[in-house]
Amino acid sequence: MPHNAIQLREWHEDDAPAVLAAFQAPDMRRQAPWPVVTPKDAMGWIAAWSGVGHAFAVTLGGRVVGNVAVTRIDDHDNGWVSYWTVPEVRGLGVASAAADLLARWAFEERGLYRLELGHRTDNLASCRVATKAGFLPEGIERGKLGYEGVRHDVERHARLATDPPPRPPAVTALPATVPADLPADRPAGHGSFDRLAPGRATQG
Repeated sequence: MPHNAIQLREWHEDDAPAVLAAFQAPDMRRQAPWPVVTPKDAMGWIAAWSGVGHAFAVTLGGRVVGNVAVTRIDDHDNGWVSYWTVPEVRGLGVASAAADLLARWAFEERGLYRLELGHRTDNLASCRVATKAGFLPEGIERGKLGYEGVRHDVERHARLATDPPPRPPAVTALPATVPADLPADRPAGHGSFDRLAPGRATQG
């Protein structure tokens, strides 16, 4: 699958069906501050990103398959990165490619210098995503997160604008049965950018 199959674009209200479908996965419940179980909830999730940073829909082969965002941007040109993908495309390199593309955009277009992210130490998949996207591990934050009465250590990663860019993460060919089960995407247009030219993520 060509690298330019991965594309990031702005979220729109009519993406609500894709968001609602994504949040049906049990492990997605922690990705939103409230349950996303109705179309109204999904529209609220999209609207909540307004004014808090930059969030982009991740599309692959013409389908919405995830989200990647940079928030908490401060006066020192630092930002916080988050990402998720639908279960159907996990393990294919989609999340790491999207995080890498977001980082390139944030450095080159937004002028940020340092991007951080964190994951529970038992979330090895997220650790692999971060590493492949060029985010280097920097240490453990003990007991930072608490879920259902259990505290979890968090490993922090960071990527600097001056770090050597990673080799563009490869995206494994998407099984033909996956896109048919996901909401169709709109044609590429304003507010989108892709991996056609690695290292030159530009916003249209």
